[in-house]
Amino acid sequence: MKSVMNLSVEKIKKSRVSEVDFNNIPFGKFFADHMVEMDWHKGQWETCHIKPYQEIMLSPATSALHYGQAIFEGMKAYKTESGEVLLFRPDKNAARFNYSATRMAMPNVPEEQFVELILELLKMDRAWIPTGEDGALYIRPFMFATNTSVGVKIAEHYKFMIITCPVGKYYSKPVSVLVQDEYFRAFPGGTGAAKAAGNYGGTLFPAGEAAKEGYDQILWLDGVEKKYVQEIGTMNFFVSIDGELLTPPASDSILDGVTRMSVIDVLRDLGYEVTERDISIHEIAEAHKAGKLDAAFGTGTAATIAFIREIGYKGERLELPVFDENYVAYKVKDRLEGIKRGRYEDTYGWNVKV
Repeated sequence: MKSVMNLSVEKIKKSRVSEVDFNNIPFGKFFADHMVEMDWHKGQWETCHIKPYQEIMLSPATSALHYGQAIFEGMKAYKTESGEVLLFRPDKNAARFNYSATRMAMPNVPEEQFVELILELLKMDRAWIPTGEDGALYIRPFMFATNTSVGVKIAEHYKFMIITCPVGKYYSKPVSVLVQDEYFRAFPGGTGAAKAAGNYGGTLFPAGEAAKEGYDQILWLDGVEKKYVQEIGTMNFFVSIDGELLTPPASDSILDGVTRMSVIDVLRDLGYEVTERDISIHEIAEAHKAGKLDAAFGTGTAATIAFIREIGYKGERLELPVFDENYVAYKVKDRLEGIKRGRYEDTYGWNVKV
């Protein structure tokens, strides 16, 4: 930990890991024993603490609560059959975290320090990493402004933290998504490519309305022409039309997902052609009508690969084919999960051993 200056470590007196039923883990409900906390003050990061997981005290005037300077990342660590712990592509998350920070006028966290703090936290809480096919330790680095005054301006003080929680499957079954053409997630020049907290807050109302109709998530359209698919609430989006695999290109209104970029590499190495281009919802609807809509799936850290069973659009439910071992998403999921969990050789150099 040479690059992490002024690190203090306080270990929990008694672990809470025995309280968790690892065969029944709701996503994001139980948090591991320790967390990272570091404050930005007078233009620099001050002493970094690894301490027992605990509540934090905030002023009612904390600026993030009023003006939304808050960002986060999502990552996972996995335990192999031999008990080795692997962290998947943390350099990409570190770089994207700093992209988000810059876009939200917040200080960067040195990328090496970002990764090393996570590794140190995993060493202390490795007992919290589930075993089994679907288990992982979800890692949530986040940062928010902590000025204690009311006034719209760039904050001078920030808190950076990392918490972790054991998780199982994010989706227990293939998902249904509803195309949203009344509300919009992002616009060119906005914050859509950053993992800013406000991006998600603004999606909750339409997501709740979609849930009332029996849908799991929203498939967002672009905010300008209102016809090009962008991403799902928790995932990037892939579709296969008449044998052609398509995904919208990453942009300033679409998150450049780490799972997304990994899936593209794996698909191409499995022999598939992947085209990154704009895809209109009309093209998808016409493909379904012509019997050429082969498959659709979402990609993201929490969900990994989520099979899509239907797309709701203009009052119709566009059902997709039944999934089997020949389904393209099944193949890429098997390969990617195998790399993450050490079943397949990591020829890409993506995993970092803890």
